[in-house]
Amino acid sequence: MKRITVRYFASIREAVGQGSETLETTATTLGALRTELIARSTAHATSLAPGKAVRMALNQVLSDESAVLHDGAEVAFFPPVTGG
Repeated sequence: MKRITVRYFASIREAVGQGSETLETTATTLGALRTELIARSTAHATSLAPGKAVRMALNQVLSDESAVLHDGAEVAFFPPVTGG
């Protein structure tokens, strides 16, 4: 079991109703964590759904779903940034 901090940004933060949380997880990768979070609530499922464009960072480094989680990690989920 790992204790990690998860941060949500922009529309994902609005959907799940919080900017961050500390949780315990058995997930070993970012992809497994995303799947675990999707199962938590409809808001998580809607904003983190597999087909949705979601960027992920592990300890402030953009990462893909295969990135390995460790105890004390900080994970961030955010939508792709678009310019205007």
